[in-house]
Amino acid sequence: MRDASAAGVSIMLKAIRFDSVGGPEVLRFGMIDERRPGSGEVSLKVEAVGLNRAESMYYHGAYMEQPTLPSGIGYEAVSFVTAVGPGGDASLVGLVFPL
Repeated sequence: MRDASAAGVSIMLKAIRFDSVGGPEVLRFGMIDERRPGSGEVSLKVEAVGLNRAESMYYHGAYMEQPTLPSGIGYEAVSFVTAVGPGGDASLVGLVFPL
């Protein structure tokens, strides 16, 4: 985790969100709270996000699953592990994903 988070300082993260289906005009940058990973989870620092056809279909409402609104996109990303949850393998910290 970042030093500020470990010190109890709240950190807000950027996310691409949407509140209704439609074209790219429905996409907005939103802020979400950072949280510590739970059991079986890791925290990732995302370096780059791709927007693929499936995600475009998702926010247009044309994917096989309908989004539960509000929703977000960002399934395809390059990131590295910054923290592991309780009982997790600490050797994962620093690994880059996808491998």
